[in-house]
Amino acid sequence: MTSRQQGRRAVVTGLGVVAPNGVGADAFWKATRQGVSVLDRISREGCTELPLRIAGQVRDFEPQSAIDTRYLVQTDRFTHYAMAAADLAVADAGFRPDDGQPFAVGVVTAAGSGGGEFGQRELQQLWGQGPKFVGPYQSIAWFYAASTGQISIRGGYKGPCAVVASDEAGGLDALAHAARSIERGTEAVVVGAAEAPLAPYSMVCQLGYPELSLAERADEAYLPFTAQACGFAPAEGGAMLLLEDEQAARRRGATIRAQLAGHGATFTGASRWEESREGLAAAIRLALDEARVAPEEIDVVFADALGVPAADRAEALALADALGPAAERVPVTAPKTGTGRAYCGAPLLDVAAAVLAMEDGVLPPTPNVTEVCHDLALVTGRARPADLRTALVLSRGLMGSNSALVLRRGKRP
Repeated sequence: MTSRQQGRRAVVTGLGVVAPNGVGADAFWKATRQGVSVLDRISREGCTELPLRIAGQVRDFEPQSAIDTRYLVQTDRFTHYAMAAADLAVADAGFRPDDGQPFAVGVVTAAGSGGGEFGQRELQQLWGQGPKFVGPYQSIAWFYAASTGQISIRGGYKGPCAVVASDEAGGLDALAHAARSIERGTEAVVVGAAEAPLAPYSMVCQLGYPELSLAERADEAYLPFTAQACGFAPAEGGAMLLLEDEQAARRRGATIRAQLAGHGATFTGASRWEESREGLAAAIRLALDEARVAPEEIDVVFADALGVPAADRAEALALADALGPAAERVPVTAPKTGTGRAYCGAPLLDVAAAVLAMEDGVLPPTPNVTEVCHDLALVTGRARPADLRTALVLSRGLMGSNSALVLRRGKRP
């Protein structure tokens, strides 16, 4: 790319997390490092009698304390999470946009389904009481672009804005999209994803996924790479990051938390998990090539970890195909087994965990998983110290998208 040749490179300067195991990067990392599992029975109103029993719920979040009332009434829960995480990321970076340059900051989010809870409520009003009882914000609050729009409006960010819709893998694709905006001249981009799929309408839609776990017990609901794997437990929440041009960030004295070094994306088709081996391996190679990183330089892999036997096998084989002999020794982890899989938000939480792991020099474990039945060096039990300079984050979507992202360690705090 011409812009990259001119020296512009995207780096992470801020992290904002709203996750089932903690709100804020510090709380999230403490629980992730300790291998805490917060999967539990779904307690949300209207959801308790559905076949889906176990998920990761965000419990320690009060939207009224984080978001102005005028925005709350216009938006769904998934946008509440995204707005709060965006505020945390910008504050973490100590970033203050230049008032004279409103078009220098953009927003990019990814979303899988949008605001199902808000939409369901308004449709119930429509059919129960009539069209006069449907609020005006129904037209925008359910829409998967709502988070990008509302973050842009609240922050006054008028630079390049976008929404990425490419399954769960869209979380990583959104980061790549934002990085390319930085390379083309944008000063900074608020980027990430947050989901809120735990509402009756949304959950009924998910029941059509054969990959969804319907386990009755939390410790059995999400066990990727094991003989007991029975699908994935869903989750809500996600993470937002602030990306900046590296040189501009250094000039203002910002801490460089990580560098987005390379990305690759492919497509292999819905639920074709055997074929995802080839597609995911291709995405990994593309990411490594763009990052100019050799397979043996990867210090940790944050796995997609779907929890479906065919998909787990395909991922293990894809790593072997793409990394060669290095795949036998590289540590692999899947912290999401303790929080659930938050669709587009899941890979963003993995990216946040990867950044924090490289800073802390610690490999976080894979909660609830003990005996692995695939040829992977999966980190189980407890966290362990490691010199982590380069991380590989993987994601696949239920509709067939594959994505890989290479991160390089920034300056340790």
